[in-house]
Amino acid sequence: MTVISRERRGSFLGLVDRYLRESGYQMTALNNDVEFPAIYAKSDEGYVVSLRFGGEGQAFLRVDTPCVEESEVAESTTLATAPTYEGMEHIPRPNIRSPFWSAGAP
Repeated sequence: MTVISRERRGSFLGLVDRYLRESGYQMTALNNDVEFPAIYAKSDEGYVVSLRFGGEGQAFLRVDTPCVEESEVAESTTLATAPTYEGMEHIPRPNIRSPFWSAGAP
């Protein structure tokens, strides 16, 4: 997971905000907190998207879909290429540094 510095969080949110608006989403709430900013949006079709920041610059993207019929899903036929953290109580903090997105982060 990439560390997104406090100085870059606004830029990251701005890119996602612009994309969502251009895709027809309406912003339903904004949190301008310096350390833990977030945006929340909803589409006319009922999709709800939130992008919020947690500790140490970890971004959380959540998408809720409108009501759908539940269906069976086949098990994956390939192995995971990254840790799945199954059974772990705590998900690790971001640990990948990007020259741009992590700029200024400790």
